[in-house]
Amino acid sequence: MAATVTRILVATDFSAASASALEFAKTVATRFDASLHLLHVLEDPYVTGAFAADIYAPPPAGLRASWLRSAETTMAALITEADKTTFNLTTDVVFGPIAHTIVERASQIGADLIVMGTHGRGGVAHLLMGSVAERVVRTAACPVLTTRGFEIAREKKTAA
Repeated sequence: MAATVTRILVATDFSAASASALEFAKTVATRFDASLHLLHVLEDPYVTGAFAADIYAPPPAGLRASWLRSAETTMAALITEADKTTFNLTTDVVFGPIAHTIVERASQIGADLIVMGTHGRGGVAHLLMGSVAERVVRTAACPVLTTRGFEIAREKKTAA
């Protein structure tokens, strides 16, 4: 039985790598006549910070709403009206732990595929920061396609 892709969740952090992932997801969606669901997850440092379990200090009034509005504005700039129609594209900006929220949202919408960019960090940076993409790949119930932005690949080639 051939795999069918009808819903694709595209996770974005508004980076160049995420922009490349969105473009690739559009190509895949066109091939399979699939819908796209664009997701941006805001991680609240007041909840997930190093001392969040010991001390909770509520963020200044209106700060979370400001973050949300800013992310929604940035998200709106990523897509066109034609994208909305062609791909039955929906957008969502939510607060939560990033990798967990991506996997959870993919499950909620019945995504057949998650597409996301990766920054390609290695060495100490990867050790200290971990990889959202890696955590999503390990925990998602559906396939995860990670892409590296064209800009990133060019930077590595010119640095070598």
